[in-house]
Amino acid sequence: MCSIRADIASEQGNAVPAGRRPVAGADALGISQRTMERYVKDQIRRPRADLAQRLQDAVRQRWQPRIRAQARKQAATSTGLVVDTRARFGFTAAPGTTDDARIRHLTIALPPQYAARLFDAQDAGASERQLRDIAAEGLGDMYFRDGGRRAHGLDVEFTDVEHVEFNL
Repeated sequence: MCSIRADIASEQGNAVPAGRRPVAGADALGISQRTMERYVKDQIRRPRADLAQRLQDAVRQRWQPRIRAQARKQAATSTGLVVDTRARFGFTAAPGTTDDARIRHLTIALPPQYAARLFDAQDAGASERQLRDIAAEGLGDMYFRDGGRRAHGLDVEFTDVEHVEFNL
């Protein structure tokens, strides 16, 4: 309820005198302007069950895109992503090394540059294969090549994906 009050307060205009400000969203919620004002002033503390659900949906619809955008920006610039996957990993490496593909379950933190590339590709309408290739490159760099400390020139293949989950 607190966030709906903040949401409504942010949309109220200052052009109308204080006692007669229109409250945004009352019509959309199917309630009177006066009932909405009572919620804002904390005169009504517990809405009916159906109205409570509509209020939650309205807040979620308005605030969720902002929160997602902030989380994506943070992941792309500072925190990165955590990838949990179970898939077949194979690789092409120098002669004399074992390159047989096998199923592995990995939970790896990808640095921000890979998160940014994944988000940019997704926004540009990249195919699932293209996104998987970016993820494979990141997983290969962080897991197989250990951030560039070993296995230089190793090309990782990421196939037969059983599941993949990205967490911020």
